[in-house]
Amino acid sequence: MPVPQLDDEHRGEEILAVLDTAFGELLAADPAAFRVKFRKMAASAFAFYRGTACLFYHDLDAEGGGRGDGRTYSGPYLDDRTSRVWIHGDLHAENFGTYMDSNGRLVFNVNDFDEAYVGPFTWDLKRFAASVALIGYAKALSDAQITELVQIYAAAYRERVHALATGAKSDEVPPFTLDTAQGPLLDALRDARSLTRFGLLDSMTEIRDFERRFAAGGGAVELDAATRYKVLAAFDGYLETLPDASLARPDSYRVKDVVGRRGIGIGSAGLPSYNILLEGHSDALENDVVIYIKQAQTPAVSRHIPDQAIRDYFQHEGHRTVISQRALQAHADPWLGWTELDGAGQLVAEVSPYAVDLDWNDIDEPEEIAQVVADLGRATATMHAAADDTSGESLVPFSTERAIDAAIAADEEGLAPLLVDFAHSYGARARGDHQIFLDLFRNGRIPGL
Repeated sequence: MPVPQLDDEHRGEEILAVLDTAFGELLAADPAAFRVKFRKMAASAFAFYRGTACLFYHDLDAEGGGRGDGRTYSGPYLDDRTSRVWIHGDLHAENFGTYMDSNGRLVFNVNDFDEAYVGPFTWDLKRFAASVALIGYAKALSDAQITELVQIYAAAYRERVHALATGAKSDEVPPFTLDTAQGPLLDALRDARSLTRFGLLDSMTEIRDFERRFAAGGGAVELDAATRYKVLAAFDGYLETLPDASLARPDSYRVKDVVGRRGIGIGSAGLPSYNILLEGHSDALENDVVIYIKQAQTPAVSRHIPDQAIRDYFQHEGHRTVISQRALQAHADPWLGWTELDGAGQLVAEVSPYAVDLDWNDIDEPEEIAQVVADLGRATATMHAAADDTSGESLVPFSTERAIDAAIAADEEGLAPLLVDFAHSYGARARGDHQIFLDLFRNGRIPGL
């Protein structure tokens, strides 16, 4: 990747500037949350990479993938269509896991759509490829083994896109379920199946006076009357964004309790959030539902996409997140919706009892890693193909799988080398940046901390 090579001091200043643009306002409001976030990012190069999508897209922009006509990007495999595909925006090897879809089926797929936007499809592929290089390096795989893994990912993506573009039937390209998944993906689905709604409720709530309420502690924050009123008003606005078929009966709307929470994870530092306990689809206490309201943020990739028509399509960042997830994820969470609170867009969704993330800790053998990477390539292709003229949204009014398939067909042999070269170069860059970030952080050079 031809990013200009800067010495550590100048690169450190560049990293600080990018972090300030992305997080400065939130950091100033809640420095304690960002101390936790940054310590988690300091733990490893991969953790740093996860937390710095803003730096990744800054570097891609500096790479020279110039804007062809002021609206779209030019570059390998990019044209006026393939540079305007709905993308995940933070596609790395850990952003995959299980969920219960609206048909009651456990599915393994891409998750976490907070950074989703419309842009070049190759940016998703590059971000994933670099994450494979970082994971492979941490597991002491050779450069040749990492190269092979990225090639496998590229081939699986290409094969699935072509199958979808040429009219493959659903049984020829099935989703990853308990019946079709294998290896670690099947393990994750089986783990999800062993979980229960009662187990989730037991960990967050208690029964008081014959009714379920949130339990104290565990990060829950009691709300004052004014804040509670604002949250409930935002909840009423959220209900208007739900599909008609989401809820089984009107009682499902009944609020039993509300608490505040404050995000301290890598992706949610400093963002106020709230949990709401609802009646569920029956009077039985074990069927109660917990939803969360979380302030949505500007996606990192959007700062590098010049098309004003894309920005104008969304009411606010909460609306963008939900519309993007519904477009990219078939049969999304029926509780998924949006609202506003204190003038900021909010994402609303269920705290799912059936969510299990792909765990890379025990995926160590190259053969097993290769199997997983191939499956994730297929999942990526299916995601890109879902969000197009058949998604119900007008923002991407063409068949994305056909557009991507045609672009790749023009240079069939070039895709894998493109991703391999990027994976190695940006993986090395991320490892170096992690060390620079670590030195900046431990020496007190991050303003506001």
